[in-house]
Amino acid sequence: MSTMTFWWIAFIAIFIIAYTIDLYVTDHRKGGISVKTSLRWTGVWISIALLFGLAIFFFFPQNPGPDTTVNTSTEMGMKFIAGYLTEYSLSVDNLFVFIMIFSMMATSSDNQPKLLKMGIMISIVLRILFILVGMSLVQRFDWIIYIFGAILVWTAYKMLFSKEEDNVDPKANILYKAASKMFPIDPDTHSSKFFTKIGGKTHITMIFLCLLVIGSTDILFAVDSIPAIIGVIEEGESGVLSLGEENFLAISSNVFAVMGLVSLFFALKGIMGMFRFLKHGVCFILFFIGVKMLLGWVEPVAHFFHENSWVSLAVIVFTLLFSIIMSKVISEEVKEERELKEKLEESKDNNN
Repeated sequence: MSTMTFWWIAFIAIFIIAYTIDLYVTDHRKGGISVKTSLRWTGVWISIALLFGLAIFFFFPQNPGPDTTVNTSTEMGMKFIAGYLTEYSLSVDNLFVFIMIFSMMATSSDNQPKLLKMGIMISIVLRILFILVGMSLVQRFDWIIYIFGAILVWTAYKMLFSKEEDNVDPKANILYKAASKMFPIDPDTHSSKFFTKIGGKTHITMIFLCLLVIGSTDILFAVDSIPAIIGVIEEGESGVLSLGEENFLAISSNVFAVMGLVSLFFALKGIMGMFRFLKHGVCFILFFIGVKMLLGWVEPVAHFFHENSWVSLAVIVFTLLFSIIMSKVISEEVKEERELKEKLEESKDNNN
């Protein structure tokens, strides 16, 4: 058995076990999952992904390639963790869009976990396909990396200056409009079936329309996320990692990033204050990766990131931590100001 075959088997086995447990936990609970329980399970999935990255860091064998100055296991371990954190932050931001879609389409709470699971599976398939195509194109045409860099810079700008509610309009979705023209719509928002029979005629349900909207949204998410992971994996000078190793890092980090999102979904509504500035952090990360890709033709820049792979990981970790800390600090300041204002008003009323 080759080394890459062993790591692929290990990755697939871990994902299947973890994903099965995640589905079991969300399927076999009466009522909604509490924020505390959801955060506990989310911590488990994040720990599994980071431990997998550490295993790569310490145990992946050296690649006897042309560049003997680079520690392959260290390089792969850092790139896996950097890619995972980047994709996970994007996935968390995407969950907010899912929450908005569910709200705008009045999706019942009973149907939301089912839609999330299907949406995640669609996302995994799309990301794997896009990664394989994207990596192959970069290997054949070096200049495509600059197009991906420009896409990331534009994505960062678009995310920073646009509102989610302006981009999420289910009735304007092309698949929603096409399906609603082909079939009459069953208005029952609690139906768990995709098609129903009313008066002998086949109707599509709201859960089916919601799945179409989520599926098409997954395509947009993949378009945004694939250049990001390619920018992380392909940074620095070429020749350090093989195409098989790069594909493994890109696919495994992406799949681990969506693992556990079902559990996280139940916690987000209770901890949204912790992510008030997450979008700003994600925008900066995408901008940083995009600019780094655009400057890849400058040899000192490419050489610097080739020799110092830890820099990208450090920037990503610091940005995410800073955005969460700022969300917490500013949220608390606003809360304290509101409480102080209420106390002053109460004091005035008592004096009167």
